[in-house]
Amino acid sequence: MYVIERTSASSVEYVGNKEQLIKALQQAPESVVICDYTQFDFSGPEDLQIIVDRFARSNWLLFSEELSTDFVRMITASSSRVGVLLKTCLQEEIEQALDFALRGKRYICQEMTELLISSVPETAEPVKLTKTEKEILRDIALGMTTKEIAERRFSSFHTVNTHRKNIFRKLGVNNVHEATKYAFKAGLVDAAEYYI
Repeated sequence: MYVIERTSASSVEYVGNKEQLIKALQQAPESVVICDYTQFDFSGPEDLQIIVDRFARSNWLLFSEELSTDFVRMITASSSRVGVLLKTCLQEEIEQALDFALRGKRYICQEMTELLISSVPETAEPVKLTKTEKEILRDIALGMTTKEIAERRFSSFHTVNTHRKNIFRKLGVNNVHEATKYAFKAGLVDAAEYYI
């Protein structure tokens, strides 16, 4: 917010969910959207892509703590109007990314660029989750919040949140929807439990 306030952006509007975002973009279709994909209510990358395509005059800056390289490859290949900035970036890089977005140009931060260049697409090697990670993934897939999981396991919120981040990183997913799909494929949850 500090960086945005120092730019020539004419106005700033905060939205809390996808529905509010769509309404805001209908009112101002040439907006720059700064969004934490992992914290927003997108059901998956396809959902994000539909909105990006629908509002063809908007520019996007995905500002997240951690995004998988496969996700970044897919989303940046499908649109030249989506940039990526990790929350670990320094202020200078945040300013540069915002400047690019305001000028209608894509910006991919240095850290993500290096990850994209150095990482080779992963082979179909099975993901190795610990017993605890499998149990937490199962709870996530069944719709439990991090707080509920922590209470159930007699663990701290921070501990469960760390497990959650590790699970998402190992699976190469960015949100609960993608993690849930993996849990079904891996047999950690069956449909009877899920729809109860």
